[in-house]
Amino acid sequence: MIEIFGTLGPACADTETIENMFHMGMNGMRLNLSHGSLKDSSRMLDAFHTAAEKAGRKAELLIDMQGPELRIGKIKEQEYQKNDPVIFTAAGAEGIPVPDIVLEALEKGDTVLIDDGKVEALVTETGESFAGVIIRGGRIRSRKSIKIVGKDISGPVLTETDLENIADAETYGVTALMQPFVTDGSQLKEVRSALEKAGCGHIRIFAKIENLQGMANLDSIIPEADMIVIARGDLGNDMPLWDLPAAQEYIAGKCRQAHTPFMVVTEMLASMVNRPVPTRAEVSDIFRAVQQGASAVMVTNETAVGIYPAEVIRFLKQTSASAENYIAQRVYAD
Repeated sequence: MIEIFGTLGPACADTETIENMFHMGMNGMRLNLSHGSLKDSSRMLDAFHTAAEKAGRKAELLIDMQGPELRIGKIKEQEYQKNDPVIFTAAGAEGIPVPDIVLEALEKGDTVLIDDGKVEALVTETGESFAGVIIRGGRIRSRKSIKIVGKDISGPVLTETDLENIADAETYGVTALMQPFVTDGSQLKEVRSALEKAGCGHIRIFAKIENLQGMANLDSIIPEADMIVIARGDLGNDMPLWDLPAAQEYIAGKCRQAHTPFMVVTEMLASMVNRPVPTRAEVSDIFRAVQQGASAVMVTNETAVGIYPAEVIRFLKQTSASAENYIAQRVYAD
């Protein structure tokens, strides 16, 4: 039976809501640690574990690590419009602070994507800081992802905060670790070693495939992973968006060949952040993921900040169950 995952956040931080989500068919939840630690989330995790106990569930807790993904620094939240000027700079200077490795790689004419491509900018001038212009506007907040289109640059496999969270994983009941931007199997070996050193080698490792480099190296990644995650947000930033369905099909096929479980994530029920009912396209997307052989599906913002977290899980569960029933009937008919 397919695993159903939500994401913890302000919209589902209380025991009653999470318990209701379990009753709707949820198997576990993801905690995004891009912006904090397990200790910072202790109150929410207490609610999660209490809800699981009340619902009679042995719940999965997935922690999504910082990993090698590059992020902007701390800034005052601001809305940018198309054609607005923007400055990328080092930490402590005026503008949008970015890691040194990004500044070193930036060149005039580069396209920069912020927050999984929600905001896009073009670099127009270089120097001590880098001036640009907004191509696609949106709200920019602290610690959001940054990517230079066409350039493969990244940070360390595990940050200091990641190692601290691994050390605390057993205490907080973590059952799986999601490693972002996996591009080589050796990275997962490093993660596995860190888990074993911390005394929690039993924790499953979910390898997130988020760029073309990861796709190209699937043969080295799959044997080291307990589950592959088709993370369509950043993956869709690394190719023309219309090629993303083919990329999903390719990764799913590689996983099926290797008999390795895989999960499909990102915008599965995005409209339900603000609406009580999904679009027809969204339920078709979930159905297709299950048809492709997914072992798990997961929602993120839909439950973390959305208005209808329990309803999101209901649609995710029921659509997945419909797909599984269809597959079973086809097999029986054949």
